[in-house]
Amino acid sequence: MSENTESPFMFKGFDIIIEGNIATLFIDRPEKKNAMNMDFFKNLPKAVSALDDAEEVRVIILAAKGNAFSAGLDLTALGDITSNTSTEASNRPSSQATVSKRLYENIKFLQESITSVENCSKPVIAVIQGYCLGGGIDLITACDMRVGTSDSIYSIREVKMAMVADLGTLQRLPRIISITHLNELALTGKDIESNYAREIGLLNYVGTDYDDAMEYARQTAAQIAANSPLVVAGIKKTVTSFLSQEVHNRLEDVAMHNTAYITSNDLIEAVTAFFEKREPKFTGS
Repeated sequence: MSENTESPFMFKGFDIIIEGNIATLFIDRPEKKNAMNMDFFKNLPKAVSALDDAEEVRVIILAAKGNAFSAGLDLTALGDITSNTSTEASNRPSSQATVSKRLYENIKFLQESITSVENCSKPVIAVIQGYCLGGGIDLITACDMRVGTSDSIYSIREVKMAMVADLGTLQRLPRIISITHLNELALTGKDIESNYAREIGLLNYVGTDYDDAMEYARQTAAQIAANSPLVVAGIKKTVTSFLSQEVHNRLEDVAMHNTAYITSNDLIEAVTAFFEKREPKFTGS
């Protein structure tokens, strides 16, 4: 493929540009602040796999169009995860075992989609602008490096939606930031700004604006791409492999937990409050 040409790879919700040995994979749903719907989760592994297989690509930059990296899980996707689990095709009520099995399989599907980024043999650098919430944190923690703009905002938002983050944040962040900072973010669900994210180690670099952040990512990617691709792949595998089994086990644990609790009354209250633009009132049920 020639330089500075659009990639022939087409995946709904994504745009891919390849320049030399560097591919930029854009999340392309700016009108929804790049919220993650089922098309996102279906096509992310396909896009990553295509770039992993492309011999000319040595580094991947993961970015997003619009003014936000990602607002997190699209609530329509949450509906897809939790709906259609109470009735069989024959319209007879499903057993609790059947409902639980479907929920578990749906959660595992979403987890594996995010894990495809970590499993990519080529380094992945995230460039983050604006909001990076909930599932956005899951995604960037699966990347090898993270670059943010000065106006970027980060939040492990699931706690405010009466959910345990289950797509990788709680499993991968402990190898990026300290446990005390992880607890601060995960238990409060508060927003943090880019400078604090850099201070605690979540970000490698804070750009003055999007162009500066992208330029830093491209320069870093070019430095990586100039090295032996076999050695680069070996370094990534060595760095991630000794932790991968622990991450896998912890993802399994949280999938089992959320299978039991994701349909709680508190979750229904959180979603209802979100649409009604009010503070939720949780009961612990």
